[in-house]
Amino acid sequence: MSLPVFDELESRDEAWNVYQFMLKLSSATVGKIMLGKDFGHFTSVDAPMNKMPLGIAEALALNKKISTKGDWYSHLPFGDPKRLKDVQQFMLSEIEVSIEDAKATFGTEDLPLQDAALKAANVIDYFVRAVDAAGERLPLKNLVPALVVASGAGFTTTSSLLSWLIYGLVAYPGMQERLVQELVNKDFSDGADVTPELIEELSMLDKYVKEMQRRHNPSYQPGRTAQKDLVLPGGLKVYKGDVLIIALHHLHMNPKIWDNPDHFDPDRWDTERVKKRSKTEYIPFAYGGRMCIGFNFALQEVKIFLVQLVWRYQWFKDGEVETEYDPWFQLIRPVNLYVRTQRRTEYPSKSDFAQS
Repeated sequence: MSLPVFDELESRDEAWNVYQFMLKLSSATVGKIMLGKDFGHFTSVDAPMNKMPLGIAEALALNKKISTKGDWYSHLPFGDPKRLKDVQQFMLSEIEVSIEDAKATFGTEDLPLQDAALKAANVIDYFVRAVDAAGERLPLKNLVPALVVASGAGFTTTSSLLSWLIYGLVAYPGMQERLVQELVNKDFSDGADVTPELIEELSMLDKYVKEMQRRHNPSYQPGRTAQKDLVLPGGLKVYKGDVLIIALHHLHMNPKIWDNPDHFDPDRWDTERVKKRSKTEYIPFAYGGRMCIGFNFALQEVKIFLVQLVWRYQWFKDGEVETEYDPWFQLIRPVNLYVRTQRRTEYPSKSDFAQS
């Protein structure tokens, strides 16, 4: 659905902001899967962003801004705190409308959890019809906030990671060629489906995504609240209620763990050192019971999109301006990365290059 728009941008030889279009792409996918809504993001090159993903993105930015000023600030009845409450109320209202639309379109029959999972048209439809062993549905007061969080988490990280993956195509020499060569070696062609089975076979793609998350991970400081007093390794005492910030970027760039960490090198993932690493030395989606529950979906989504985009186009950075990110947003996203594309007309012959 998005390729005609990217084709038009290519035919115009027009530079475009990567994050803005990856945000459109990721949120359109989540809108369809989560809410059963077509946001209309790719009806034309200049189609506006739907208000729902815009609201979620604004809420993330406001949340970070407000949290830096202390708990007292969040209770003010004006300014950013008031705006955040208004945005949150708007999102709740949109979810409630989607719930009513799902009921009107697909019905409200009770279905056991497994049957609902197989028959549901989208996530909202599943929650509307699914009942547990006692015949109970998820209460509306729990359903609406859960869908808001899931909808936001489903595209904000993905759009940022996709943007960095495209940054890698134009910033790190040879990446495009290796990814395309691997697809050629797997007999990929125009119009072919990007299946889970194909994704599983693309080892270079997997290494490329892993290295991008190590070097440019969108989530860089997940917060956790201590549930009890404890002493951390090294002797630092933490008290119940303290907020701990895990610096993922520093962990992934620690020279004691990673050889030459500043160097972008997908092939490091073939080394025994990396294969035998500790589970806590690479945690792009955090770790433990509170890690991102949607990480498998996110990885599958970005890989499917990247296969289609790198197969169809050659990518070129527009201008020499250093890529920057927004420090007030809760995720690291490149905000000034502009690219141009050129439709591929020739592909390499099959070879052993880029196989692992």
